[in-house]
Amino acid sequence: MRVIRRISCSLDLEVASPARLIFSVAAARGGQTVLEESLELTVDDRPVEAIELAGRHDGRLHLLDAPAGQVALRYSAAVDSDVPPSGAATQDDPLEEMTYLLPSRYCESDRLFATASSEFDRVTSRRELLAAVGDWVSGRLQYVPGSSGPTDGAVDTLIQRAGVCRDYAHLTVALLRALEVPARLAAVYAPGLSPMDFHAVAEALVDGQWLVVDSTRLAPRPSLVRIATGRDAAETAFLTNFGGRVALVGME
Repeated sequence: MRVIRRISCSLDLEVASPARLIFSVAAARGGQTVLEESLELTVDDRPVEAIELAGRHDGRLHLLDAPAGQVALRYSAAVDSDVPPSGAATQDDPLEEMTYLLPSRYCESDRLFATASSEFDRVTSRRELLAAVGDWVSGRLQYVPGSSGPTDGAVDTLIQRAGVCRDYAHLTVALLRALEVPARLAAVYAPGLSPMDFHAVAEALVDGQWLVVDSTRLAPRPSLVRIATGRDAAETAFLTNFGGRVALVGME
């Protein structure tokens, strides 16, 4: 199904001391065509240029060495992509498969092995596991904005039984990895999402295809526009800063 999606975001930051800012807000190039695009950055209302860097899986990062001041980012794009109903095909890559089987910072699959084994011991195929894990996470967590912190991982989410989209995705990914299903996190725009925000979903490698599962059940699958893909939120955050004190004062 071919759909034109129009996406946009704005970020407003207060930079108290010089900082290196890395933005991950631009639509990824792979598997989707960016028809129109605009990215504008200002420091104290003066235009500045960012350096574009290549990220994983055709993602794009924008790096800005920002002085102290008010930093504003405005991004918009029109994206055209074919969304196959079954998922995106991938070439056989043993290293990629191994990478997405290993525990990571926010997806502690090694600590969830016993839980995964006991809850899904009767599910045999990867495709069934993907559906079963998505349903299990969806049924056991409550979507509560502000209920989790930036350092909470999948184990914290399981204990608290609440979180936001990244927490749902981390727990889904961690359980799938514990069941020996390669899984990763994708940061996306999700037109039609409510409440509107940057969104995170899980993807699992099944029969040579990366299949999406949104355990929050909030985002329409055909509307998703990929921004970044990685092991967890540490590799897909919309903003990372080094070296200075930065406050996010506005986001839309």
